[in-house]
Amino acid sequence: MFNDIVNFYKNKTVMVTGHTGFKGSWMSIWLNKMGANVIGYSKDIKTEKDNFVLSNLQEKMIDERGDIADFNRLNSVIQKYKPEVVFHMAAQPLVKYSYMNPIETYMTNVIGTLNLLECCKNEASVKQIVIITTDKCYENNEWEWGYREIDTLGGYDPYSSSKACVEIMAKSYRNSFFNIANYEDHKKAVATVRAGNVIGGGDWSENRIIPDCIKSLEKDEKITIRNPNSTRPWQHVLEPISGYLLVGYKLSENYVDYSTAFNFGPEYENVKQVEYVVKSVIKYYGKGGYEIRKENKASHEAKSLGLDISKAKSMLGWAPIWNIDKAIEKTVEWYENYKTEDVYEMCLDQIKQYEKQLI
Repeated sequence: MFNDIVNFYKNKTVMVTGHTGFKGSWMSIWLNKMGANVIGYSKDIKTEKDNFVLSNLQEKMIDERGDIADFNRLNSVIQKYKPEVVFHMAAQPLVKYSYMNPIETYMTNVIGTLNLLECCKNEASVKQIVIITTDKCYENNEWEWGYREIDTLGGYDPYSSSKACVEIMAKSYRNSFFNIANYEDHKKAVATVRAGNVIGGGDWSENRIIPDCIKSLEKDEKITIRNPNSTRPWQHVLEPISGYLLVGYKLSENYVDYSTAFNFGPEYENVKQVEYVVKSVIKYYGKGGYEIRKENKASHEAKSLGLDISKAKSMLGWAPIWNIDKAIEKTVEWYENYKTEDVYEMCLDQIKQYEKQLI
């Protein structure tokens, strides 16, 4: 099946919103490797150490800058390049930041997605739309079992609730404007995809455990952990991206069955506590220590979160390949070598290693 996916994307015009971000940069590199004509639309980079910058991606794809909340700018780019497939990854992705900047969070995540859907509705070239949300879109009851795609959407904090809004809005557009009963009129299919806590090289976001670990290790400081016992569905960035690419391909094959939502996460045994992840990072990095420090008046943060990936397994034939230890090992490998190696080639090498297990 993997060769079919590669053939599907080869020479296709594919748009990635949020291409300068962590996940967006990896998606763009993989699509570029497949031979797609990749169009990126995103705000400016956050740091000069971002994967997008270090891999020199701006020289390897069409790099358009703009705010996803700016309808006219976004629409002009879509009208200009006329993409066939759209992966919507642009977002304000941080829980803690959403408490401090709720308006920006809703404008980016909700209004930005509304703009994207409306622009795609008006452009005949667009056939497949994959909207990336999050595992945090569910109403989290701190269950021990993973959430299914049919479980209640919710969200305690502004970020999580904004992503639940996106899911509801995408379903509304699917019913109202992209209804499968009228497919011959509009020729568009929409799916949403929900991933767990994604790790990998090139992420420097604030208040994320891997970037926090690396920043401390590079300064020979102890890593600070706020919630050592919190569990999350950790997975390497290539895991969900492989799922996103598969969904885009499947939408072209069968718009009836695949115009729906899918979870992408690790197997249950890889849902680990924060402390386990920190200890593993230290092990693979070869040095370091950590301390547990509780924050005063800390924002609400879920203690337990997991995803049920049965639907992706049964319908898509997708399954995670790298366990938690392999995911952390490959992540640390990037951070150990980004100062001295060709980062684009380093990312390609990890993609090639992953692809070998897909074929």
